[in-house]
Amino acid sequence: MRSAENKVEGSFDRYEKLYEMLLDAIPSSVLLIGRDTRIITANRNFLEKNRRSLSSTLGYRLEEVFPDIILNQMNIIDQIRQVFERNSPTKGQLMSYRAPGVPLRIYYYRILPFSRKGTVENVILLMDDMTEQVRLSEEVRRVELHLASIFESASDIILSTDTKGMILSWNPAAERVSGYRFEEVRDHRFVDYFPLDPRKEIESVFLGLRGGEKSWMAEWDLITKDGESVHVSWVCSPMKDENDQTAGIVAVGRDLSERRKLETQLLQSQKYAALGVMAGGIAHEIRNPLAICSSAAQFLKDEDISPEFRMECAEKIHAGIQRASIIIENLLRFARPSASSEFNDVTLSSLIQETLILIANQARIQQVEISSHLPDDPLWISGNASLLQQAFLNLFLNGIKAMPDGGKLHVSVERAGQEVVISVADTGHGISKEDMDKIFDPFYTTAPVGKGTGLGLSICYSIVKEHSGAIEVESAEGKGSAFTVRLPITQTLLSTAQEI
Repeated sequence: MRSAENKVEGSFDRYEKLYEMLLDAIPSSVLLIGRDTRIITANRNFLEKNRRSLSSTLGYRLEEVFPDIILNQMNIIDQIRQVFERNSPTKGQLMSYRAPGVPLRIYYYRILPFSRKGTVENVILLMDDMTEQVRLSEEVRRVELHLASIFESASDIILSTDTKGMILSWNPAAERVSGYRFEEVRDHRFVDYFPLDPRKEIESVFLGLRGGEKSWMAEWDLITKDGESVHVSWVCSPMKDENDQTAGIVAVGRDLSERRKLETQLLQSQKYAALGVMAGGIAHEIRNPLAICSSAAQFLKDEDISPEFRMECAEKIHAGIQRASIIIENLLRFARPSASSEFNDVTLSSLIQETLILIANQARIQQVEISSHLPDDPLWISGNASLLQQAFLNLFLNGIKAMPDGGKLHVSVERAGQEVVISVADTGHGISKEDMDKIFDPFYTTAPVGKGTGLGLSICYSIVKEHSGAIEVESAEGKGSAFTVRLPITQTLLSTAQEI
């Protein structure tokens, strides 16, 4: 008999331990509460979360364990009584709870009846800690609100499509620029709002983005609801899912209409500024010879002047008219260089040699030593010999003028690939940094009044450009300057040389 009782007690102890182990293994906080709201059982999760011991929890009323503010706000005592009376669980609710010395925790709780033979003997208070989940959901909500705010407030077009190019989202800026409301474009093809020409390119870009390309930049005209064309700069990027697979396309577009207007206005203002500089230069250069002619003409009106002085006045008038004519001719040459005769094959080495002979006397007077390095083989280019000679003459004279106290002028010609490179270097006073960007501007000169028109380098630049070439300059103040001209070799002669 005693053995049977021991077996029963042993089984009861084992089941009680299993019950305690099961209760402690539950990740939720669990309290078993009697009718008098005293706590009968509390699992490990509850004790650890609230930093309580078993001895300070079991046998105590709920009012002695939970703060009054929690009990009053959540009305938990009344809910427990209703569960005892109705024998039915309550709906799940959120509860904020801060135990002494513990940060605020948020619980999702329910009260369940613990019945035996239809009678509720106790109730179970189940509490799941939702603090992290709530915090994360709030962060997600804040991020979503932030992204939504960016999407709604952006001045640029922002839209998204699925992988087939069907529009999924369309922000207010897109509505403003296109004139289409989101409801009108939803589930329509993105390419349908562009002219026919770029549609194949757009489809190709979307295909590449679906295939793994990171992004694509392009400029495509958007057709508005009114049928107008708006020039838009687009950046298209793939939209990835949690598996890093392309789930759609995001397109951001910037309306370039205002920028184009500003660029047009800037270009127009630059034209007016250049016209003003040119008009001022023309007036300045022509005013000097006209003033001389005017003074000489005034003297000619006097009948008492000597024949010699009359002749001198006539010569001054003639010289002034010639100077004005040269200025006008240079100006026309600068403005319309293509009005010259047709291009022919020109031997550049011979042309350079002839031009150096023309300046030899001027160089000797100013004590400038000229040296040259010209190739033996003829280098043929297509051009106008007269214009090219004028361009190089201007460069040579410009170098000589930069050395009023004497110096060295070195000219070299060499072939570099399919180009001829002509270098003109002097040991003069050099060009200041402030003047470097202006030396090719018309009527810009640092020479004294009456000593230069400021058209020499401008005409040179124009002639070189007319011959599909390029001109560059390097200079250091006090050390000299080096002009480099690059001209293409005649293609027909180049082909003949390659065949040989």
